[in-house]
Amino acid sequence: MTNTHIAHYPRISRRALSLVASEARHFVFLALATAITMIVAVAVSQAQPQPAVNASGVVYTADEHGISVSVIDLASGRVNTVSIPISPHNVQVTKDGKRLLAVGDPAADAHGHGASQGAKKGKGRLLIFDTAAVAKGPVAEIAVGAHPAHVVTDPQGRRAFVTNAGDDTVSVVDLNKLTVIKAVRTGRYPHGLRMSPDGREVYVANVQDGSLSVISTESLTELARILVGKTPVQVGFTPNGGHVYVSLRDENRVAAVDTTKRTRIGVIEVGRNPIQVHATPDGRFVYVANQGTDAEPADTVSVIEVSTGSVIDTIRTGKGAHGVSVSDDGGSVFVSNIVDGTVSVIDTATRKVVSTFAVGRGPNGITYGPQNM
Repeated sequence: MTNTHIAHYPRISRRALSLVASEARHFVFLALATAITMIVAVAVSQAQPQPAVNASGVVYTADEHGISVSVIDLASGRVNTVSIPISPHNVQVTKDGKRLLAVGDPAADAHGHGASQGAKKGKGRLLIFDTAAVAKGPVAEIAVGAHPAHVVTDPQGRRAFVTNAGDDTVSVVDLNKLTVIKAVRTGRYPHGLRMSPDGREVYVANVQDGSLSVISTESLTELARILVGKTPVQVGFTPNGGHVYVSLRDENRVAAVDTTKRTRIGVIEVGRNPIQVHATPDGRFVYVANQGTDAEPADTVSVIEVSTGSVIDTIRTGKGAHGVSVSDDGGSVFVSNIVDGTVSVIDTATRKVVSTFAVGRGPNGITYGPQNM
């Protein structure tokens, strides 16, 4: 059989070979130097300041694909991206702004909303950072359940609650003793969770069985399970605690739940594949990030008017709109765009994107907190 893919080249002189070898060695040296520089830069990278926005405080993102957290100083517009020991799926800052909590698996394990691959490969981790010194790394690391997804803290910052999608539990962590004090059973594949404004209950979105688990923060038991619809991913309370809004990813809808009756009272059509939801402090609006799919990422945020139960605006953000957080004064909404690797800042008065910050790769969860000097 004749090989038609072999080319015939003319003879090369020894001097030419020597020059080629010298150039090759020079190229390898430069490549190694460049690689070392890039590795060092990954540990703590400081992006050029972006235009500051009309807001104070700090925004943190869980850069799941970048294995990092990003810290956005809103006043200066500066972004620091810090490598961490886990691939973080979500972050939460304590109410006093002094501690940042991040949850995730070891970097090699994948994560998703309802994907089970890699979900039972050992314990996940909760990392705790001093917000005044995030770049120094975590001050504590606590083993939680399998495949941790989200974390919230109580108003006093004494306890944290972590959803473990891989073993259908919520880990309750004593933040003073730095230990897990209980694992509460939930529905299948618990993912997003939020605490009620009065701190008495935690609502957990169970992706695979279409329900919410209601957990008492006093007895640390599941009080009720509420059916809401297909693939609930995250929940968001109104400030008075009377209602919870739940993203139903595979229905392209958001469910409204009456927390007194513990029942679904309505659904609202939103964009494609809604993920996170967050109400404004005045209780008038709920912002919903529509991520879309991997093949066709979406780039919108739906604004629900609570009084009418309808979408009154759709805002264009970056690709893969995923996480949502709101400033304490309600003037700004922050959206992580998982495909673009950015954070969009929305002015709630105009409902326009007023700034975009580049962060680490694959920003997932996002949280806002006060400045901690």
